[in-house]
Amino acid sequence: MSLRGKTLFITGASRGIGLAIGLRAARDGANVAIAAKTDTPHPKLEGTIHTAAAAIEAAGGRALPLIVDVRDEDSVAAAIDRTASTFGGLDIVVNNASAISLTRTPQTEMKRFDLMHAINTRGTYMVSKYAIPHLEKAENPHILMLSPPLDMAEKWFAPHLAYTMAKFGMSLCVLGLAGELRRQGIAVNALWPRTTIATAAVKNLLGGEALMQASRTPDIIADAAHALFRLPARETTGRFLIDDSFLAEQGVTDFTKYRVTPDVPLAPDFFVPEASSPPPGAFA
Repeated sequence: MSLRGKTLFITGASRGIGLAIGLRAARDGANVAIAAKTDTPHPKLEGTIHTAAAAIEAAGGRALPLIVDVRDEDSVAAAIDRTASTFGGLDIVVNNASAISLTRTPQTEMKRFDLMHAINTRGTYMVSKYAIPHLEKAENPHILMLSPPLDMAEKWFAPHLAYTMAKFGMSLCVLGLAGELRRQGIAVNALWPRTTIATAAVKNLLGGEALMQASRTPDIIADAAHALFRLPARETTGRFLIDDSFLAEQGVTDFTKYRVTPDVPLAPDFFVPEASSPPPGAFA
C-alpha cells in the first residue's frame, strides 16, 4: 500500500525526524501539513516550515506549512481543521514535537518543567484530541507518537525525572488512546529509536559532533513510520515499537545504510528496555 493521496499532520516537522517522516511520505505522493513554530530562520537550527514545505514538494508531495504552537489550543484546532479542509481529510497524525532538558530535580526550573509537559504530554494529547473527528472518517487512520516504551525502571527516571515524566506522558497517551479508539479503527502506536539519531537536539544538547557520528540518520525512523502507516490500522494498534526491530519484522536486513559513520560504534538511546534485543545485523 502506498501513501499516495494520504494526508499527514506532523508536529515539529520543520527539521529532523519530523521532516524525514514527511519526506518519506512525500515520495509516495502524500500531502503533508508541516506544523511547527519556526517561521523564520533560527540562528542555531536549520530549517523553517517554508524550507520544509519546499523539500516536501521537491520530493513529490503536496505541502501545507502551518505556524503551530502545540501549547496553544486555538492554534492546534485551527491547524488541524485547515489541513482537513485543504486536502479533503486527514489520515495520519504524527506527534513528534518535543522538548528536552536532562537536568536533575534541584537544577530543573519549573518553567522548564512546565514547557516539557506542555509540549510533550499536553501537546500530544491535544493534537490527538482535535484530530479524532477527522481520523474517524479516514480509511486507514493512524496516530503515531515519537515516544518510548513504558519501561518503568528507576534508571530512566532518576537522572532526569522531569523529562522522563513528560516523555512517558506521550506514551501513556498511546496506551490510553489505543484502547479508547480501537472500536473506531484508529491505530495508535509509539515508535522509538534503539540508538541516538543525528538531529539538532543530539548535536546541540546531548553530545555534540562526536555523538552525531555515533548515531543513525533520521531515515531509519522515517522508514519505520512509513512501514507502519501502510499496515491495517485495525490490526496494528497499541504497540511500542523500536525502530530496527520493527523494520526487521517488515523484512529489512541491511541497517548499515542508516549509520552516519559506518566505522563508529553506535550509541544507545535512552529508554530502550533491557529485554529488547537488536535484530541480527543491526549493529554490524
